Amino acid sequence: MTVESTKPSPAEPADDYLERRTLRRGSAGWLLLTGLGVAYVVSGDYSGWNFGLAEGGFGGLAIAMALMGVMYACMVFSLAELSSVLPTAGGGYGFARRALGPWGGFLTGTAILIEYILAPAAISIFIGDYVESLGLFGLTSGWPVYLACFVVFIGIHLWGVGEALRFSFVVTGIAVAALLVFAVGAFTDFDASKLNDIPVDTGAFGANSWLPMGVLGIWAAFPFGMWFFLGVEGVPLAAEETKDPARTLPRAIRWSMAILAALALLTFFASAGARGANALQDAGNPLVEALQPDGEATGLSRVINYAGLAGLVASFFSLIYAGSRQLFALSRAGYLPRFLSLTSSRKAPYLGLLVPGAIGFGLAAATGDGARMLNVAVFGATISYALMSLSHIVLRRREPNLERPYRTPGGILTSSVALVLACAALVATFLVDVTAALIALAVYVVAIGYFGLYSRRHLVARAPEEEFAALAAAEAELERE
Repeated sequence: MTVESTKPSPAEPADDYLERRTLRRGSAGWLLLTGLGVAYVVSGDYSGWNFGLAEGGFGGLAIAMALMGVMYACMVFSLAELSSVLPTAGGGYGFARRALGPWGGFLTGTAILIEYILAPAAISIFIGDYVESLGLFGLTSGWPVYLACFVVFIGIHLWGVGEALRFSFVVTGIAVAALLVFAVGAFTDFDASKLNDIPVDTGAFGANSWLPMGVLGIWAAFPFGMWFFLGVEGVPLAAEETKDPARTLPRAIRWSMAILAALALLTFFASAGARGANALQDAGNPLVEALQPDGEATGLSRVINYAGLAGLVASFFSLIYAGSRQLFALSRAGYLPRFLSLTSSRKAPYLGLLVPGAIGFGLAAATGDGARMLNVAVFGATISYALMSLSHIVLRRREPNLERPYRTPGGILTSSVALVLACAALVATFLVDVTAALIALAVYVVAIGYFGLYSRRHLVARAPEEEFAALAAAEAELERE
């Protein structure tokens, strides 16, 4: 992209454009951001991952979880470097914009947006299921519960980012503490023979007791192995509201990933070993099932049931935050309608919260199919992972002298591993739910049409991500001269 293509369009906004689109600076330190990273993901420890047992058995899901853990570890190390170079609210979109141009930035940002709009919609349905199963207030899972989730938690976000992150930190702490209590209780009944008790599909290639669905089952379990980590990549989206982001973001990303990896191992082995993989593969609440071998509720299982609700709330709440910041950044730069990036007197992107919330609620109320919406979210996530990893590779090769306060261990090799595994996970989504993948693809195509026909000609040159890319183009032009 040339310098000229980043100049203001004829519809260049007024001088106060960025002033009306400003987030609250310095609201979060590394500890709150680490909590945010864990909050994105913690609901995945309580539900969802276990459906991978039906795809690959214990061994297949274990290998898938390990490979996806490697993918996320490699990716977050790459993101830690990128976020230290470009600490803006654009996150993955901003990184790809610098490395891959406007099209790369838009494709990455749109994929992230698909993930962060669909995932909260799905989780609101799971919250409704928990509320109904616990008999809270006599409510059943349905649109009133979904609406209450969006109204209450978006309301807290509108109050202010500092208050929102502190609320998320407390709820996440409760959910994580309960996972540790669960592991202690479940390991008292651990029996290794229960891990491989799923019947073997004798017609599958390479099938055995550890891989009952054969070698292909490992690949099919990739999307479910992702659920132990899905969302942690959203930490850089808090960059503009962070104290000393060049130092804070890398630290928070690394700590979030370390905590999530430990929780994944504890949850997976403790639950499957306590009750058996076969009993958990179709359970809506696998941790509770693991503590109820005879189907009778115990004191500990009730505690974990309530904690599961807390984990769902933490992830729902934090994903609402992530989606609003990605939408804010894309809108501020003109990739999406500009009015969506307006901020309130409390520096909250109110339309960036309300519009995705309305879409998410509408989808939840209309379909009630949380599993399919999560599969759509996974499709968007894998596309963004591949593009963000590619962005790291491109910037390392094209701009080796770019100032990098943090450098990824292993450099390009690390991000290349993430890129290959992300592409494999993208293909795996078609193995699990072709319909969900095609729905996501259709949404993606419509978004691409909007960008290609309209918004790419109306980008805002003064947006931070666009200025950063324009500077790179100008420097490259000077070198050629």
